[in-house]
Amino acid sequence: MTAPAKVAPRQLLFFLACLAPLSKLILLPAQLAAEAKNDLWLSALCSLAVETAAVFAAVLLSKRSLSFFALLERAFGRLAAVCGCIVLSLFFLFAAYVPLFEQKLMVQSVFYDTLPSDLLFAPFFLISVYFCLKPLGCFGRIFDLLGPLTAIAFFFLILFSAGEADLSALAPVGITGARGVFSGVLRTTAWFFDGALLLPLLGKIEYKKGLAWKSAAAYGAGGAAVLLFLALFYGIFQDIAPVQFFAFSKTAKYFPAIHLLGRIDYIFIYAMALAMVFASLFPMLSAAELLKQAFGESKPRCLLYSLLLNGAIAAVSTVLSFSFPAAERFITRTLFWIFPLFGAALPALLLLLRERLPRRRSR
Repeated sequence: MTAPAKVAPRQLLFFLACLAPLSKLILLPAQLAAEAKNDLWLSALCSLAVETAAVFAAVLLSKRSLSFFALLERAFGRLAAVCGCIVLSLFFLFAAYVPLFEQKLMVQSVFYDTLPSDLLFAPFFLISVYFCLKPLGCFGRIFDLLGPLTAIAFFFLILFSAGEADLSALAPVGITGARGVFSGVLRTTAWFFDGALLLPLLGKIEYKKGLAWKSAAAYGAGGAAVLLFLALFYGIFQDIAPVQFFAFSKTAKYFPAIHLLGRIDYIFIYAMALAMVFASLFPMLSAAELLKQAFGESKPRCLLYSLLLNGAIAAVSTVLSFSFPAAERFITRTLFWIFPLFGAALPALLLLLRERLPRRRSR
């Protein structure tokens, strides 16, 4: 038998620095601007700080070389481990709704706004079904490919945007007060659960000395790039920022040379969109991985998991096709507490687990 695929430290760092931040560049900037106005970067900074700590805790757990299922099984028993995998899998299915639907809206609006969105987005679920069949550890090579591609594309989009941003719009800092900043944090938790995404990778990461700190630093670097983008985004759009959706596709179009060269920014927007497809799929891949750990990885079962998960999210996205704003408000204003519970608190609590000692037999 061949050894199960592992994610190398380099690949993990690419994921944390380049791919994990991508979900924060579509609808999140407008949402933050609506809640915190020019202090949107402060709200994002608070959320990113908490997530960086969660990433550190999750990667530190991989030092034990145990899967999420094995971790729970050794502490509480097999039944608790199965239940834990099911609950976390359901969380990922729930958390996948916003990134998948915003991906659908972005594709419809930015690239193909004259075609029916449901027909256009159908191949996305076919890709998802296929990827969910694969072991999560084998995606390290995708991190190797998409990480540098994303970094290059993001650099040029920032370069094109920087000249048109008025950063004085961010002053005075703190004008919305603690209430505005805290509101921005609470209303955007649906975009901050990266700590939980690392839990299905436990047991599949080649842990080396210092990897937890390096992972936190890599995630912090990706977070700094997000903060820079948020600053430029608000500097360009200012008072109308709350209605500027699909932010990453709009900031670079004001680059002066575009009038001479054409929309060269689309080259980098397409590159970012390609990476965003995989980033949006990752919660689904994580949900499928947890079901494999709980119930086995035979091919028929993997196909069943994939069809059930993708069928459920496809049905929800179709039923709520015209109700996404209401669904998003319900998630971000009523169920916002679920995301920090799984994304930040769970990795920290798992660090406290200790292996259950076997009972001594009475003589």
